[in-house]
Amino acid sequence: MHKLIFLITAIFLLLGCSSKENKIFFDKYEKNLDYHTQLQKTEKTKLVDGNFSKTLLTATYLFKDDTDLKQKDDKRDEEFIVGIYVDGDDGSFESEEYNLTLNGKSPKFVKVLKKDDPLLKTISFKSEWTKFYLFKFEHVNAKRFNLVFNSKTYGKGSLNFAKVAKFVFSGETI
Repeated sequence: MHKLIFLITAIFLLLGCSSKENKIFFDKYEKNLDYHTQLQKTEKTKLVDGNFSKTLLTATYLFKDDTDLKQKDDKRDEEFIVGIYVDGDDGSFESEEYNLTLNGKSPKFVKVLKKDDPLLKTISFKSEWTKFYLFKFEHVNAKRFNLVFNSKTYGKGSLNFAKVAKFVFSGETI
């Protein structure tokens, strides 16, 4: 009888603690929802020389699903926040060394972002050594597309993006 009472008490204590922990976890998640949403739309690639990473590029797709617009009516530009770190270089897209294309097309607008720019508040991968840009490309009708980073010295890296969750295309769950 004592064992049964002890077992029931232990179960209630464990259940009570876990619900409080879950509530704290979900409260933190809701508080940082923009950050987590942007994290899901962030990809990175690195270019190497031998065994050494020479260039790190992160890109966050700024697409927000507008349920009022049907896909065929949605003609908004494709926007990305791109961060680049180049070992021993300033990593400037103004030089001829680097370029970025979306499905083979050049950007129609590029803007250097300052470190305190409001657009960078929800970006997940930030460092003091990274230079950030806002890239705008013409609208892409496809649900999936590739952002390709080219370096004349280190080659190229491809980042795959989608307007819907990527597992929709693969059929796999996380």
